[in-house]
Amino acid sequence: MPRKLDPEAERRRLEQMKVYERQYGPEVRVCGMDEAGRGPLAGPVVAAAVILPREAEIFYLNDSKKVTEKRRELLFDEIQEKAIAWGIGIVGPQVIDEINILQATYQAMRQAVAQLSVEPQVLLNDAVTVPGLPYPQVPIIHGDAQSVSIAAASILAKVTRDRMMRQYAELYPEYGFAGHKGYGTAAHQEAIRRYGPCPIHRRSFLRKLLGEET
Repeated sequence: MPRKLDPEAERRRLEQMKVYERQYGPEVRVCGMDEAGRGPLAGPVVAAAVILPREAEIFYLNDSKKVTEKRRELLFDEIQEKAIAWGIGIVGPQVIDEINILQATYQAMRQAVAQLSVEPQVLLNDAVTVPGLPYPQVPIIHGDAQSVSIAAASILAKVTRDRMMRQYAELYPEYGFAGHKGYGTAAHQEAIRRYGPCPIHRRSFLRKLLGEET
């Protein structure tokens, strides 16, 4: 049986995750950014940007990797409902192959910021500084576990991408995308060897697996 949440302890935890946001006055629009899907062999890289009200209280909000899939789905709706603004950026496997995963991640993050209905004044990023954005940026190592804004972005990015991979699983059922979400599990690699790549595979990630490295 899951342990019952202690509301006061949860509020204290969330307050600790506002340490970076509190460095700015309440009138400053602080935006968190994060991505999902840099490592998989298939599917897009997805980024999210989120501006939360400073007083926002979203229980269980945390790094998406520390939250169950069911809880992430619930948080996804609550974040969108309570956010001042949010945006999603998606860059597919063909572009990843053309420009490399790092540049594709930057592109997805720029898209996410461009989707915001309210202009941010400072960006809190999970460990990166994104070229081509006209706002001050603060890269934070393990930011998705230290900042409520980045954690919110990590949830939106992860849930968006996972939903896409479940849809791809219906199109390409032989690869098992619903389970591993495109990551390089043993079963996924075996399916690639058996069936070859499908249209959502990142060919630049498969060269060694397919013996294409020179």
